[in-house]
Amino acid sequence: MTSSKGGPLTGFRVLEMASLGPVPFAAMMLADLGADVVRIDRPASAAGLDTGDPTEQILFRGRPSVCVDATAPRGRDLVLELCSRSDVLLEGNRPGVMERLGLGPEECLKSNPQLIYGRATGWGQDGPLAPRAGHDINYSSLTGALHATGEAGRKPVPALNLVSDFGGGGTFLMIGVLSALLERAGSGAGQVVDAAMIDGASYLMTSIYSMLNSGEWNLARGSNLIDGGVPFYDTYRCSDGEHVAVGALEPKFWATLVRTLELPVDPATQWDRSTWPDVRALLERTFAAAPRDAWVARVEGTDSCLTPVLSVAEAPNHPHSIARAAHRSRTPGSVEPAPAPRFSRTPGSIGTAPQRVGESTTAVLRSFGFNPQEINRLEADNVVFQAKTESE
Repeated sequence: MTSSKGGPLTGFRVLEMASLGPVPFAAMMLADLGADVVRIDRPASAAGLDTGDPTEQILFRGRPSVCVDATAPRGRDLVLELCSRSDVLLEGNRPGVMERLGLGPEECLKSNPQLIYGRATGWGQDGPLAPRAGHDINYSSLTGALHATGEAGRKPVPALNLVSDFGGGGTFLMIGVLSALLERAGSGAGQVVDAAMIDGASYLMTSIYSMLNSGEWNLARGSNLIDGGVPFYDTYRCSDGEHVAVGALEPKFWATLVRTLELPVDPATQWDRSTWPDVRALLERTFAAAPRDAWVARVEGTDSCLTPVLSVAEAPNHPHSIARAAHRSRTPGSVEPAPAPRFSRTPGSIGTAPQRVGESTTAVLRSFGFNPQEINRLEADNVVFQAKTESE
């Protein structure tokens, strides 16, 4: 089942050991960009993954599902055989799990010395917390990112699961895999990519550490340049209960906003901290006097750096998102983000709809070179499982 989408990663074959969070996100990105990705699911009885209906998981799009009992010796051998015919393996288990299955880096790289073995964990493969459970909020809490997010005088607020899970985990796993593939083109050798969410989230905090080192970062939440601490970089409630986002940091943009909204403020005093409480109170009163979209219309066509705060339901319908085809609907009433980034010659594309566990087991094994007799034997011995069609 080779990719025919024509993205920049066409020709690369990737195995994804089914898991949660960063691995399916990285696998989706690879598939969107043209790689031939196969998701290796576990039998339902042993999976222990409460992901609901997999066909409704957008993160599972663009790749077929093969169901393999990797806990059985023959299942392990099958995965190793698939590794021998692939470029990349992605896994997101706790440290030691893949080794106990006989599918650790040593075994997989022995089956294919050119394999890129990508691992995503929360805490990393070593360190005192490595064997412990956690989620985005936990990893972010040890990087300073969570502490810095929230309103002044109030508790820290998690930024969804974007900082550690998808940003520090899935995105950095993707970067690591692509970097290793580039290096392999010269060396001919595979290697292990250890993508820890806590490492990636810390890396994303680089500019904040720059400000901390130079004395420009206050540890109190909501008191800094980009955390809502200044009145010209914050959100404001409008008369309809919705909000606008103001990001007029540069003097020329602040001056434009002041002029456009006819605010009784001297733009030249923007960085006079003694004026900030009064400016903030003025902005709060101003925006509370009209609905959100009225303010958006007021600044249309200007560099005021004022935008509406859209819900996830509204965002796909914004004119800019529509113009850039930033989302698509696979079925009536559904919406999903389009691939990013964009390429001039080899654009990525959204592939097939998310599949049921084991929906393509037989077809994928055939594409890897297994003959019908071998596949039938594996099914008869409960090593692999082919999902029944709805008519069966």
